[in-house]
Amino acid sequence: MIFSTWPWRHWAQCRGDATALIVDDQTLNWRQLGERVDALAAGFTQQGVREGSGVAIRGRNSAHVMLAWLALMQCGARILPLNPQLPATLLNELLPTLDIDYALEMGCEAQLLSIPALTLTPGKPAMSVDWQPQHIVSMTLTSGSTGLPKAAVHSAQAHLASAQGVLAIIPFHPEDSWLLSLPLFHVSGQGILWRWLLAGAQLVVRESQPLHQALRGCTHASLVPTQLWRLLNDGHPLSLKAVLLGGAAIPVALTDSASQRGIACWCGYGLTETASTVCAKRADGKPDVGAALPEREVKIVEGEVWIRAASLASGYWQNGAVIPLLNQHGWFATRDRGELHDGRLTVLGRIDNLFFSAGEGIQPEEVERVIATHPQVSQVFVVPLADREFGHRPVAIIEGEAGLALSSLDAWVSDKLARFQQPVRWLTLPPRFKNGGIKISRRALQQWVNGEEA
Repeated sequence: MIFSTWPWRHWAQCRGDATALIVDDQTLNWRQLGERVDALAAGFTQQGVREGSGVAIRGRNSAHVMLAWLALMQCGARILPLNPQLPATLLNELLPTLDIDYALEMGCEAQLLSIPALTLTPGKPAMSVDWQPQHIVSMTLTSGSTGLPKAAVHSAQAHLASAQGVLAIIPFHPEDSWLLSLPLFHVSGQGILWRWLLAGAQLVVRESQPLHQALRGCTHASLVPTQLWRLLNDGHPLSLKAVLLGGAAIPVALTDSASQRGIACWCGYGLTETASTVCAKRADGKPDVGAALPEREVKIVEGEVWIRAASLASGYWQNGAVIPLLNQHGWFATRDRGELHDGRLTVLGRIDNLFFSAGEGIQPEEVERVIATHPQVSQVFVVPLADREFGHRPVAIIEGEAGLALSSLDAWVSDKLARFQQPVRWLTLPPRFKNGGIKISRRALQQWVNGEEA
């Protein structure tokens, strides 16, 4: 699909009466959606937003946040979505480098006091910026092992290329509906938004509802395996046809159970810099993440995954300049370790995370994938504990269901992991590590385990 105008305007012209957005149990068709976006864009323009303005949005998923996204894009703004849990100390250090002109606070306490505030107020109709798909529309923070997060900047064209690749293998028709189940401050949530816009289908936004209620009538969703297990086991009626799974190992028993309910499960691999998914496949229990999607190339160079893709970010934004992603060979070097077999990629983990114990290399992600298959484990991190004799020993930090006895996990992994991979300690994930970050910081967990916290 090649758009000659903003996607929501295109669908308003072609299929104006078709349902575009479902908010709780209220619906908007494409024509009504376009009118809402026009009015909000006019309101932002009257508040001073111009083409090229940097606008930070802080808030959790809601219809207001999603409409603000579309309206700000229609103004030609660069949108920086922020996790409301990011601490003020981080924002104060980060934001001056990102050229943010305005902030839109959506349902959270204002902390960006040094930046002029916007309000979500409709305005009188006004001229909007022309559709220019090559212009930057988003700045998405990506976490690193050290230092400040970087802001990967994407054009609308790159986001649409990402959506097109995913929908080349996952059918998503105009009458289908995808739940906005992932936050828009993560690129995976933005992926849902752009697949909806590309397909001219239906987007479902339901706030503060249990997942089984939020999924009412939905045909598509992006979930983690634990969520799908619970949905299948709880016995609630499901209208799902397809689920894109991420975040953990995917047991065959789960995909078989879903298939019996008529739900096709997909899995894949992607990064913030690639506007979400690069490789994908029907989940089959094998360790690979599938082959490269259309308009993506993957190769392995000295054990590292390199990527070229139409969905790649233009670069990282820093002090008014876009710092290129590509290396001297024209590829994006991901810092992920991987292998290619018959065109299918297996991701082994981050190069930065590898550590050695008594001369044996331990890739934490490999150990985590095994532990994550335990039915009561929802999240696991393996980090090195300094050891005088071995150099380092693996420690597992667990978030699990009530009733999980950590002491039972030694025996459980004894026939699933090599001796040197088996954790020497099992710890419960402290709640404080789940607050404020883009992702939970392995570095912070390692410092905690080694008694190095400030």
